[in-house]
Amino acid sequence: MKIEKIMHTIDRDPLLLTPGPLTTSLRTKQAMLHDWGSWDAAFNGMTAEVCSQLVAIAHAEDTHVCVPLQGSGTFSVEATLGTLVPPGGKVLVPNNGAYCARILKILSYLGREAVELPFAEDQPADPQVIEAALVADPGITHVAQVHCETGTGILNPLADIARVVAGQGRGLIIDAMSSFAAIDIDARTMPFDALIAASGKCLEGVPGMGFSIIRKSSLKASAGNCHSLAMDLYDQWAYMQKTSQWRFTPPTHVVVALREALAQFHEEGGQAARGGRYAANCAALIDGMRGIGLTPFLLPAVQSNIIVTFHAPAHPEYNFNTFYQGVRDRGFILYPGKLTQVETFRVGCIGALTPMDMRHVVQAVADTLYDMGVLVVA
Repeated sequence: MKIEKIMHTIDRDPLLLTPGPLTTSLRTKQAMLHDWGSWDAAFNGMTAEVCSQLVAIAHAEDTHVCVPLQGSGTFSVEATLGTLVPPGGKVLVPNNGAYCARILKILSYLGREAVELPFAEDQPADPQVIEAALVADPGITHVAQVHCETGTGILNPLADIARVVAGQGRGLIIDAMSSFAAIDIDARTMPFDALIAASGKCLEGVPGMGFSIIRKSSLKASAGNCHSLAMDLYDQWAYMQKTSQWRFTPPTHVVVALREALAQFHEEGGQAARGGRYAANCAALIDGMRGIGLTPFLLPAVQSNIIVTFHAPAHPEYNFNTFYQGVRDRGFILYPGKLTQVETFRVGCIGALTPMDMRHVVQAVADTLYDMGVLVVA
């Protein structure tokens, strides 16, 4: 394969090939050019509008409410676990990656009992194994499941897991950080107590606000559970119901940017269209990388369209930091690998990107590896 080197003149921000923060549209950026008062009725109306739209994306208008929280997505994961799981609760955590392991670490900090159910990093969580674990331990009250494990890009079978958890009468808490709005999650057919995501992922907003879509009955029953004032989602929800305001200073610019990003989400065609574009991005990326000899870590059957982990080149001249900087100089920011046993790097497919952008990424990777002496051009 002959690769023509291209000299790049970068006159824009580098494109973010990461699972968040990610590249946003100009309209989303421009939405943040104004200031908003945190008690102002217009801003509070925007918060309510955003929350209503988020619940609707999950088809959960009749059963759930959206509770936003300042901070990154991990803030909302910790807040949801701390609010919904009582001090005497026990959480089963199917673990096939770094973000599953993070949930276990959070539960340790919270003093909530956890049961780790390990799976290989290249294998999805098995619903039958989860069901067997629930049958074997009646003390388990909740299952905390990562939908798309972005440490590798693997997609766990959420619908089947939700079915077995509901069948055993336990609560399901979903970390949908990297899947919400790109992969359909329907509360009408996929029962869950809570679904957690954030502004700066597949909704293509900017980072700074997480949110949890929580079953009303579970939230009402959680009063008094939380370990923290700032993280208490029941108190946040109750205060918003009473006043329409956030309890503490809200991320005003983030909320307004998310409102604009949601408008573009619907203009694009909603979840199906957003997920379709990401699928096209992923296909263009994998096809191009295979063309220059780079192979994905995961098998196609379990690969999500969100982020792809690639094996690093097995070449003595390869060094990730040099590789990263060379690709960045050409206008693209990659992600380091999250695996401990295999050297990898990751490329995200989400954000305001198109398949043409992904082909340019491949060219930048090829040019960088050529300059490093790793890729030999015939």
